[in-house]
Amino acid sequence: MIRVLLIDDQPLLRSGFRALLDAEDDIEVVAEAGHGKEGLALARQHLPDIALVDIQMPVMDGIETTRQIAADPSLAGVHVVILTNYGLDEYVFNALRAGAAGFLVKDVEPDDFLHSVRVAARGDALLAPSITRMLISQYVAKPLGAEVAEGLEELTNREREAVALAAQGLSNDEISGRMVISPLTAKTHINRAMMKLHARDRAQLVVFAYESGLVVPRKN
Repeated sequence: MIRVLLIDDQPLLRSGFRALLDAEDDIEVVAEAGHGKEGLALARQHLPDIALVDIQMPVMDGIETTRQIAADPSLAGVHVVILTNYGLDEYVFNALRAGAAGFLVKDVEPDDFLHSVRVAARGDALLAPSITRMLISQYVAKPLGAEVAEGLEELTNREREAVALAAQGLSNDEISGRMVISPLTAKTHINRAMMKLHARDRAQLVVFAYESGLVVPRKN
């Protein structure tokens, strides 16, 4: 059973998401919160698998909520998925940098929404290749100072290659095809890189790859 915490200041949206999620046999909404401070307390109480967090809320916004969840060792198993009305912008990238596992635009189709919750619960990549490319485009428009991140030198050449491909939005199957290895080996490279870099999930590898300079995005 996938346990979900809803954190959004709009009751109507929360009720809609809850109805959609609770209708599934393998998903349960364990609690709801109207702002980040309340949501953080409920996360510590219920230890959900997924926290669906609105990016703009009163009292404590989604970015700070994500940052505090990511910083709390007792919440290491909580995957934060950001909910936004704003599409791809600096708020989303800042949320990923804060520790979010991915994000969803609120007008997502119901089937895609449910699929994304299940993907995030598995700890797999929530960012689809097309979304990743758009996110990268936004990031390139306003780049941060790229420095070699601590831990990059600990990666093997194959792990670096796998991380670079993941940062381009490729799935494990696609990475295995590019590297001419099995999907299991590709997953192993990604998992080992995550451990060495202390990344919570695959989305953090995307952030790391671009901020470290491991991958240099092309400008159109």
